[in-house]
Amino acid sequence: MLNHDGGDLTLRCLESVLASDWPPAALEVVLVDNGSSDGVTGRVRRELPAVTVIEAGRNLGFSAGCNLGIRSLGAVDHVALVNNDATVAPGWLAPLVEALASGPRVGAACPKILFEGAYVDVTLASPTSARGAGDRRPLGVAVGGARVDGDDHAAGGLQLVRGFWGAEHPTGGGAPLQWTDGHGHLRVPVRADRSLPACQLLLAAPERRAVIVVSGGERVEHQVGPDPAWYEVRLGGEPFDVINNVGSVLLPDGYGADRGYLERDEGQYEVVEEVFAWCGAAVVLSRSYLDDVGLFPERYFLYYEDFDLSWRGRARGWRYLYVPGPPVRHRHSASTVAGSRLHEHHSERNRLLTLVRNAPWPMAAGAAGRHLLVTASYARRDVVGPLARGQHPSWEMVGRRGRAFGSFLRTLAPAVVERRRLRRRRTVPDR
Repeated sequence: MLNHDGGDLTLRCLESVLASDWPPAALEVVLVDNGSSDGVTGRVRRELPAVTVIEAGRNLGFSAGCNLGIRSLGAVDHVALVNNDATVAPGWLAPLVEALASGPRVGAACPKILFEGAYVDVTLASPTSARGAGDRRPLGVAVGGARVDGDDHAAGGLQLVRGFWGAEHPTGGGAPLQWTDGHGHLRVPVRADRSLPACQLLLAAPERRAVIVVSGGERVEHQVGPDPAWYEVRLGGEPFDVINNVGSVLLPDGYGADRGYLERDEGQYEVVEEVFAWCGAAVVLSRSYLDDVGLFPERYFLYYEDFDLSWRGRARGWRYLYVPGPPVRHRHSASTVAGSRLHEHHSERNRLLTLVRNAPWPMAAGAAGRHLLVTASYARRDVVGPLARGQHPSWEMVGRRGRAFGSFLRTLAPAVVERRRLRRRRTVPDR
């Protein structure tokens, strides 16, 4: 487990791992601290002496931090990874270890990972209009934030399910907005005891228009105008669990994705299945698999390192199983906020690097070309369009994507060298 200023989340996770239904003498728990200032290492040494603490001295990122911890292990049969913003159930390990014993080339077993809390659905319905030159999208209402029981920082817990155009940064600066296409479906987290909290959404519209907000059997209509303001949401319906990951998949355009992401957990993933890749938030790995394939690419720092290691293993004939059982609960993006500059930079750069290292050349080249085309579309929307309408442009998304692609180009040469080495070690064709 890694810690970088995780504070109480890290302690909570360690306590859940130490409570695993597994012989204590056969369970070695290692915490790698990536240059934190939260005092967790001292607390762990005092309160959880069974945990081995390794202090990296600086933030090595997920890849190098995990590698440091794995290299510190002795003659273990299996290596488990758990994110410090997750918690495990006592019986989580046994079915995963049993799955690894089901075949000689099973290299990883991953559990059902659910979002930490329960949620209820909310829909937003409104008329739409287009901005004009450079932006013909039908825009309904912009969601700029959320308050749950008075907490203004609750926006990170919202789940935008469908009907949203993606993050957009206002031309005058400030927090990003998410515009609906007229019919937005989102989810709001409920309290830990699954009771429904008080909720408000920060909304704005191009001009004054009626917005109908529905949750369960509750319905309210608001007149929303151009100035962002807080509007009440009457939450209703029965709270439910939402899936974060049940193994990972490779999409045709070269993106890695969480299988089952944002689906309601209704028992649809209750059989063992082979998956393309495993998720590093919670997984048990065979030591023989790691000895054969190697560890994480340390140049990545964050994101796609688990997908790269999964792909490299598949090229060597290793298989991965999703194994239903006691779920792992994950507070998604507690350490690195989804949509932040850090997240988008490393995620997009490392996706392209993973394709260069592992994919057929047409897939890798096509992904690089699409990155440039999508960046051009953002430039049209955020720069050319506002200038044509006499408004200030926003360079945020164009700049983020440009910097990510520039970093990709700077690391392209060593990635090509590594590709040659990896291709020579393949035992399974691309198909």
